[in-house]
Amino acid sequence: MIQLISIADAYRAGTLPVMQFQQLQYFVAVAETLHFTRAAETLHVAQPSLSQQIKALERELGAELFSRARGNIALTDAGEALLPLARRILADADTARLEVQELAQLRRGRVRLGATPSLCTGLLPDILRAFRDEYPGVQLIVEEGGSHDLVRELARGALDLALVVLPLPTPSPALTTVELLREDLVVVSAPDAPAPGRAGRSVRIADLQDEPLVMFRHGYDLRELTVAACRAAGFEPDFAVEGGEMDAVLGFVRAGLGVAVVPRMVAMRAGLGLRVTPLTRPGLHRTVALAHRSDVAPPRAARELQRMLTGHLS
Repeated sequence: MIQLISIADAYRAGTLPVMQFQQLQYFVAVAETLHFTRAAETLHVAQPSLSQQIKALERELGAELFSRARGNIALTDAGEALLPLARRILADADTARLEVQELAQLRRGRVRLGATPSLCTGLLPDILRAFRDEYPGVQLIVEEGGSHDLVRELARGALDLALVVLPLPTPSPALTTVELLREDLVVVSAPDAPAPGRAGRSVRIADLQDEPLVMFRHGYDLRELTVAACRAAGFEPDFAVEGGEMDAVLGFVRAGLGVAVVPRMVAMRAGLGLRVTPLTRPGLHRTVALAHRSDVAPPRAARELQRMLTGHLS
């Protein structure tokens, strides 16, 4: 472990030799494929060269990184310890390289943005269009996922920014979050179905006990929030159908399978064709935040997108 820490310290101090990056790249490729030949093919290098570099890295660390019993490749304890650090170092090097390569006026670059599916549906289209109009040379890569998955991808350097729902499922001091908006949740139903609730103008959480719910898949922030609210009201929700993403849930509701609790921003989208009923006060809300790693500044293009998101929602 002392030797693994010394590599991290050398990396932060800027004294890690260039060859070490190649060795770590080879190590990660083998760790992900558990096959030397396939890893070499992925990296477009000769397999003997890759094997030599892995052995050189093992000599430097003083520990074997892979067990090679009877042709089966597996990570040793030392390999398991090195893998997350190696991924972080390579991700940081990639971020630094992209930052240096950006030309004046952001004529090129890349932003890797994560967002929950509901935010991709309701919030991002207009903002990303405005960003694209201003910076047409910047490549936008959007990854959809639940907040838990996005936090994990941020931590390992696979994303520059992520729009997540607070509180985070796994709070992390390695992440910085900035609150952007607090959004109401509403109940959507088919336009030709009876209005949920008693008066039709608003609906209580308790009224959902009598309504079949169209429910999101496990790991979805809206699922956890809705189920928790129902249980707090003293009942277990009745799922008519469950397991969908946002577009699927809205489609099932439109078909009359049940009602769903969704963000107002999504429910009010033009052309949705659904009845929208607010929740009786105090209702349900969610807090949306923009997150990034605390130890690495986002690339310049990502900082520009962050500025546009903050300005749009302020």
